[in-house]
Amino acid sequence: MIEMPSKVEGREYRLFDLEQSLKPIGYVIGGNWDYDHGYFDYKIDDKDGYMFYRVPFHAVDGQLDTPGCTVAIDRPFLLAHEYEADLDQNANAGTFNASFNQFQGPENKDAAVPDKYLETGKVLTAELESILLR
Repeated sequence: MIEMPSKVEGREYRLFDLEQSLKPIGYVIGGNWDYDHGYFDYKIDDKDGYMFYRVPFHAVDGQLDTPGCTVAIDRPFLLAHEYEADLDQNANAGTFNASFNQFQGPENKDAAVPDKYLETGKVLTAELESILLR
């Protein structure tokens, strides 16, 4: 993980407005959200795992599943996930289980971020600031 300092840190937005601004340019709300915090993820690469630019946020007014929730943005960062080269040895067989356990687990959830992505992170930070600081 490499932190990417940004002028949007600490700024508050309605979650709905953030979604309207970020989803059209390729961001998705990451699957690891909770009622009080979450992440907007922008997938940079998926060759040998996944490389993400992640924008964390936390609720300051309400819960994330509440209409009108206000969130504050935390420091964005680059995040790499490396995946096992072979099939997941812990996957369960069967039609029912296969629908839920079809993906292999990450070998390293916080892999080293290759230097070649630092410039991409800087560009994405500048883009994020230009969209959210209008």
